[in-house]
Amino acid sequence: MSNTTPETWLILGATSSMARALARKLADRGATVLVAGRDMADLEATAADCRFRGAPVSESLRFDAREPETFQPILDRMAECEGTLNAAVFVGSMPPQDEIDADPAMIDGVVTDSFTGPARLLHALAPMLEARGSGTIVGVGSVAGDRGRVGNYVYGAAKAGFATYISGLRNRLTRSGCHAVTVKPGFVDTAMTWGLDGMFLVAPPEAVADSILKAVRKKQNVIYTPFFWRYIMMIIRAVPEPIFKKMSI
Repeated sequence: MSNTTPETWLILGATSSMARALARKLADRGATVLVAGRDMADLEATAADCRFRGAPVSESLRFDAREPETFQPILDRMAECEGTLNAAVFVGSMPPQDEIDADPAMIDGVVTDSFTGPARLLHALAPMLEARGSGTIVGVGSVAGDRGRVGNYVYGAAKAGFATYISGLRNRLTRSGCHAVTVKPGFVDTAMTWGLDGMFLVAPPEAVADSILKAVRKKQNVIYTPFFWRYIMMIIRAVPEPIFKKMSI
Protein backbone atom coordinates (compact mmCIF):
# COMPACT_ATOMS: atom_id res chain seq x y z
CA MET A 1 0.00 0.00 0.00
CA SER A 2 1.17 3.52 -0.76
CA ASN A 3 2.55 5.50 2.16
CA THR A 4 0.57 8.56 1.06
CA THR A 5 -2.68 7.31 -0.47
CA PRO A 6 -5.27 5.82 1.88
CA GLU A 7 -6.61 2.43 0.78
CA THR A 8 -10.04 1.03 1.60
CA TRP A 9 -11.16 -2.54 1.02
CA LEU A 10 -14.78 -3.65 1.07
CA ILE A 11 -15.02 -7.40 1.65
CA LEU A 12 -18.38 -8.94 0.79
CA GLY A 13 -19.10 -12.33 2.31
CA ALA A 14 -16.57 -11.62 5.02
CA THR A 15 -17.61 -14.56 7.20
CA SER A 16 -15.87 -16.86 4.73
CA SER A 17 -12.56 -18.19 6.00
CA MET A 18 -10.88 -16.99 2.79
CA ALA A 19 -12.33 -13.52 3.32
CA ARG A 20 -11.18 -13.42 6.95
CA ALA A 21 -7.66 -14.36 5.91
CA LEU A 22 -7.62 -11.57 3.33
CA ALA A 23 -9.03 -9.04 5.81
CA ARG A 24 -6.28 -9.83 8.30
CA LYS A 25 -3.54 -9.44 5.72
CA LEU A 26 -4.99 -6.13 4.54
CA ALA A 27 -5.18 -4.90 8.13
CA ASP A 28 -1.55 -5.89 8.66
CA ARG A 29 -0.54 -3.51 5.90
CA GLY A 30 -2.64 -0.64 7.23
CA ALA A 31 -5.67 -0.61 4.95
CA THR A 32 -9.14 0.42 6.03
CA VAL A 33 -11.24 -2.74 6.05
CA LEU A 34 -15.03 -2.83 5.76
CA VAL A 35 -16.37 -6.34 6.30
CA ALA A 36 -19.89 -7.08 5.09
CA GLY A 37 -22.20 -10.06 5.39
CA ARG A 38 -25.18 -11.42 7.30
CA ASP A 39 -23.72 -12.65 10.60
CA MET A 40 -23.10 -9.37 12.40
CA ALA A 41 -21.53 -10.95 15.51
CA ASP A 42 -19.01 -12.81 13.37
CA LEU A 43 -18.30 -9.70 11.31
CA GLU A 44 -17.71 -7.53 14.37
CA ALA A 45 -15.21 -10.07 15.69
CA THR A 46 -13.33 -9.87 12.39
CA ALA A 47 -13.49 -6.07 12.41
CA ALA A 48 -12.11 -5.96 15.94
CA ASP A 49 -9.29 -8.30 14.95
CA CYS A 50 -8.46 -6.05 11.98
CA ARG A 51 -8.32 -2.98 14.21
CA PHE A 52 -5.98 -4.83 16.56
CA ARG A 53 -3.75 -5.73 13.62
CA GLY A 54 -3.37 -2.13 12.49
CA ALA A 55 -6.32 -1.18 10.31
CA PRO A 56 -6.96 2.54 10.94
CA VAL A 57 -10.67 1.86 10.47
CA SER A 58 -12.46 -1.47 10.40
CA GLU A 59 -16.23 -1.71 10.50
CA SER A 60 -18.91 -4.35 10.05
CA LEU A 61 -21.76 -3.73 7.61
CA ARG A 62 -24.83 -5.82 6.85
CA PHE A 63 -24.99 -7.30 3.36
CA ASP A 64 -27.43 -9.88 2.06
CA ALA A 65 -27.39 -10.59 -1.68
CA ARG A 66 -31.10 -11.37 -1.50
CA GLU A 67 -31.98 -8.05 0.18
CA PRO A 68 -31.13 -5.12 -2.14
CA GLU A 69 -32.06 -2.65 0.59
CA THR A 70 -28.81 -3.60 2.33
CA PHE A 71 -26.74 -2.35 -0.63
CA GLN A 72 -27.13 1.43 -0.39
CA PRO A 73 -25.69 1.88 3.14
CA ILE A 74 -22.57 0.03 1.96
CA LEU A 75 -22.26 2.24 -1.11
CA ASP A 76 -22.75 5.36 1.01
CA ARG A 77 -20.02 4.25 3.42
CA MET A 78 -17.61 3.55 0.56
CA ALA A 79 -18.27 7.01 -0.87
CA GLU A 80 -17.19 8.54 2.45
CA CYS A 81 -13.78 6.83 2.36
CA GLU A 82 -10.78 8.68 1.01
CA GLY A 83 -8.18 7.44 -1.42
CA THR A 84 -8.29 4.20 -3.39
CA LEU A 85 -11.42 2.09 -3.19
CA ASN A 86 -11.26 -1.68 -3.64
CA ALA A 87 -13.67 -4.58 -3.18
CA ALA A 88 -13.36 -8.34 -2.87
CA VAL A 89 -16.40 -10.57 -3.32
CA PHE A 90 -16.54 -13.95 -1.59
CA VAL A 91 -20.32 -14.28 -1.59
CA GLY A 92 -21.95 -17.53 -2.67
CA SER A 93 -24.05 -20.49 -1.63
CA MET A 94 -23.71 -24.14 -2.64
CA PRO A 95 -26.51 -26.35 -1.35
CA PRO A 96 -26.20 -30.04 -2.28
CA GLN A 97 -27.25 -30.67 -5.87
CA ASP A 98 -29.71 -33.38 -4.82
CA GLU A 99 -31.55 -30.85 -2.63
CA ILE A 100 -31.81 -28.50 -5.59
CA ASP A 101 -33.03 -31.37 -7.76
CA ALA A 102 -35.78 -32.01 -5.20
CA ASP A 103 -36.69 -28.32 -4.96
CA PRO A 104 -35.80 -26.38 -8.14
CA ALA A 105 -36.98 -23.14 -6.51
CA MET A 106 -33.64 -23.16 -4.70
CA ILE A 107 -31.93 -22.23 -7.99
CA ASP A 108 -33.03 -18.62 -7.59
CA GLY A 109 -31.25 -18.29 -4.26
CA VAL A 110 -28.05 -19.89 -5.51
CA VAL A 111 -27.90 -17.58 -8.53
CA THR A 112 -28.70 -14.50 -6.43
CA ASP A 113 -26.10 -15.34 -3.79
CA SER A 114 -23.36 -16.38 -6.19
CA PHE A 115 -23.89 -14.01 -9.11
CA THR A 116 -26.66 -11.48 -9.52
CA GLY A 117 -26.70 -9.99 -6.00
CA PRO A 118 -22.96 -9.27 -5.84
CA ALA A 119 -22.96 -8.13 -9.48
CA ARG A 120 -25.72 -5.63 -8.76
CA LEU A 121 -23.74 -4.06 -5.92
CA LEU A 122 -20.50 -4.02 -7.94
CA HIS A 123 -22.30 -2.34 -10.82
CA ALA A 124 -23.26 0.50 -8.48
CA LEU A 125 -19.77 0.65 -6.97
CA ALA A 126 -17.86 0.72 -10.28
CA PRO A 127 -18.55 4.41 -11.06
CA MET A 128 -16.89 5.39 -7.77
CA LEU A 129 -13.68 3.64 -8.79
CA GLU A 130 -13.85 5.14 -12.27
CA ALA A 131 -14.31 8.64 -10.88
CA ARG A 132 -11.14 8.26 -8.80
CA GLY A 133 -9.15 6.60 -11.57
CA SER A 134 -7.89 3.80 -9.37
CA GLY A 135 -8.97 0.72 -7.45
CA THR A 136 -9.39 -3.01 -7.90
CA ILE A 137 -12.33 -5.38 -7.74
CA VAL A 138 -11.63 -9.01 -6.89
CA GLY A 139 -14.34 -11.44 -7.95
CA VAL A 140 -13.98 -14.85 -6.35
CA GLY A 141 -15.53 -17.50 -8.54
CA SER A 142 -14.76 -21.21 -8.55
CA VAL A 143 -13.24 -23.91 -10.70
CA ALA A 144 -16.78 -25.32 -10.64
CA GLY A 145 -17.67 -22.65 -13.20
CA ASP A 146 -15.25 -24.00 -15.81
CA ARG A 147 -17.42 -26.97 -16.79
CA GLY A 148 -20.84 -28.19 -15.77
CA ARG A 149 -20.53 -31.30 -13.62
CA VAL A 150 -23.32 -33.52 -12.37
CA GLY A 151 -22.44 -32.91 -8.72
CA ASN A 152 -22.87 -29.12 -8.58
CA TYR A 153 -23.92 -27.73 -11.94
CA VAL A 154 -26.31 -25.07 -10.58
CA TYR A 155 -23.60 -23.57 -8.39
CA GLY A 156 -21.13 -23.95 -11.26
CA ALA A 157 -23.47 -22.15 -13.65
CA ALA A 158 -23.86 -19.25 -11.22
CA LYS A 159 -20.10 -18.94 -10.76
CA ALA A 160 -19.55 -19.16 -14.52
CA GLY A 161 -21.95 -16.26 -14.95
CA PHE A 162 -20.16 -14.27 -12.27
CA ALA A 163 -16.78 -14.91 -13.92
CA THR A 164 -18.13 -13.65 -17.24
CA TYR A 165 -19.49 -10.57 -15.49
CA ILE A 166 -16.12 -9.84 -13.88
CA SER A 167 -14.45 -10.29 -17.28
CA GLY A 168 -16.69 -7.64 -18.79
CA LEU A 169 -16.27 -5.37 -15.79
CA ARG A 170 -12.48 -5.70 -16.13
CA ASN A 171 -12.76 -4.60 -19.75
CA ARG A 172 -14.77 -1.57 -18.64
CA LEU A 173 -12.66 -0.56 -15.65
CA THR A 174 -9.32 -0.71 -17.42
CA ARG A 175 -10.37 2.30 -19.47
CA SER A 176 -10.25 4.49 -16.37
CA GLY A 177 -7.10 3.08 -14.77
CA CYS A 178 -8.92 0.57 -12.56
CA HIS A 179 -8.75 -3.22 -12.61
CA ALA A 180 -10.69 -6.39 -11.87
CA VAL A 181 -9.25 -9.80 -11.01
CA THR A 182 -11.07 -13.09 -11.43
CA VAL A 183 -10.08 -15.65 -8.79
CA LYS A 184 -10.91 -19.33 -9.28
CA PRO A 185 -10.14 -21.34 -6.15
CA GLY A 186 -9.99 -25.09 -6.16
CA PHE A 187 -10.77 -26.97 -2.96
CA VAL A 188 -10.22 -24.67 0.02
CA ASP A 189 -10.65 -25.43 3.71
CA THR A 190 -13.92 -23.52 4.24
CA ALA A 191 -17.34 -24.13 5.77
CA MET A 192 -18.71 -24.68 2.25
CA THR A 193 -16.42 -27.67 1.68
CA TRP A 194 -16.49 -29.30 5.13
CA GLY A 195 -17.73 -32.87 4.95
CA LEU A 196 -17.90 -33.09 1.16
CA ASP A 197 -16.82 -36.34 -0.46
CA GLY A 198 -13.97 -36.49 -2.96
CA MET A 199 -11.95 -33.60 -1.55
CA PHE A 200 -8.24 -33.57 -2.38
CA LEU A 201 -5.39 -31.04 -2.47
CA VAL A 202 -7.31 -28.80 -0.05
CA ALA A 203 -5.64 -25.40 0.36
CA PRO A 204 -5.55 -23.26 3.51
CA PRO A 205 -7.42 -19.93 3.27
CA GLU A 206 -4.22 -17.99 3.99
CA ALA A 207 -2.65 -19.34 0.79
CA VAL A 208 -5.64 -18.12 -1.20
CA ALA A 209 -5.37 -14.67 0.40
CA ASP A 210 -1.68 -14.48 -0.52
CA SER A 211 -2.52 -15.42 -4.11
CA ILE A 212 -5.16 -12.69 -4.27
CA LEU A 213 -2.83 -10.00 -2.99
CA LYS A 214 -0.16 -11.06 -5.47
CA ALA A 215 -2.70 -10.93 -8.32
CA VAL A 216 -3.83 -7.46 -7.28
CA ARG A 217 -0.25 -6.21 -7.06
CA LYS A 218 0.66 -7.63 -10.48
CA LYS A 219 -2.68 -6.69 -12.07
CA GLN A 220 -3.30 -10.24 -13.19
CA ASN A 221 -6.55 -10.91 -14.98
CA VAL A 222 -7.51 -14.48 -14.05
CA ILE A 223 -5.85 -16.70 -11.47
CA TYR A 224 -6.41 -20.22 -10.25
CA THR A 225 -5.46 -20.86 -6.66
CA PRO A 226 -3.57 -22.94 -5.79
CA PHE A 227 -1.89 -22.49 -9.18
CA PHE A 228 -2.03 -26.17 -10.18
CA TRP A 229 -5.81 -25.99 -10.54
CA ARG A 230 -5.23 -24.20 -13.84
CA TYR A 231 -3.74 -27.43 -15.22
CA ILE A 232 -6.30 -29.69 -13.56
CA MET A 233 -9.10 -27.70 -15.17
CA MET A 234 -7.34 -27.67 -18.54
CA ILE A 235 -7.51 -31.45 -18.45
CA ILE A 236 -11.14 -31.51 -17.31
CA ARG A 237 -12.19 -29.05 -20.03
CA ALA A 238 -10.36 -31.11 -22.65
CA VAL A 239 -12.27 -34.32 -21.95
CA PRO A 240 -14.59 -34.97 -24.94
CA GLU A 241 -18.26 -34.57 -24.10
CA PRO A 242 -19.25 -38.19 -24.91
CA ILE A 243 -16.70 -39.39 -22.35
CA PHE A 244 -17.39 -36.60 -19.86
CA LYS A 245 -21.08 -37.51 -19.71
CA LYS A 246 -20.14 -40.91 -18.32
CA MET A 247 -17.84 -39.56 -15.62
CA SER A 248 -18.92 -38.94 -12.03
CA ILE A 249 -16.81 -35.92 -11.11
